[in-house]
Amino acid sequence: MSSRPAAGGGRWVEVDPGRVLRWVEGFADRHGPPVTTVRGFGLLLTAPDGATAELHTPPGARSTPDLTAFAGVAAAPRRIGLLLARKGAVAVGVADGTELVTSKVDTRYVQGRTAAGGWSQQRFARRRDNQAKAALGDAADLAVRLLLPAAGTLTALVCGGDRRAVDTVLADRRLAPLAALRAERLLDVPEPRRAVLVAAVSAARAVHILVR
Repeated sequence: MSSRPAAGGGRWVEVDPGRVLRWVEGFADRHGPPVTTVRGFGLLLTAPDGATAELHTPPGARSTPDLTAFAGVAAAPRRIGLLLARKGAVAVGVADGTELVTSKVDTRYVQGRTAAGGWSQQRFARRRDNQAKAALGDAADLAVRLLLPAAGTLTALVCGGDRRAVDTVLADRRLAPLAALRAERLLDVPEPRRAVLVAAVSAARAVHILVR
């Protein structure tokens, strides 16, 4: 389980689907038995002392008005596509439940920044931009080869890394079926590597809870 501050107050907690009911029990112990209501994001728990917890339905899971059923569908196996992209690196994969069944990581050199000024700096900037565009073009080709054939079996596409890079990859018209499956969740990941992609499976399946 991980936690981070939330914009506007409160904190976000990421909980493994199998531990959701245990987490809710702890919330009830601290704040009193909550009232559960259905919201667009999932379920809202409102405790007697005014504390609230928003349980956001994880990508690919169906919504349900019952807390026990929510935990069940959150933990159920789903086929999820993964697309992690940053300038010069991309990782794509398909997860079946908690297992990464298909994956590919690709890196391409992108010129670093230079301290030089004037025309030299502009020349390096243009070269860096061209290298980044070429790398993201390769990323789109990789997604076409690996993810597009599986689009019909996926319940969601979860992306991570740099939002602009991901948007650029999915802007490729060939990937329209995948873009239609894109979840709102954007995983905060470092430069894509095999280990990062494996860890992203759990992050994609986690239940995000906003506690205030």
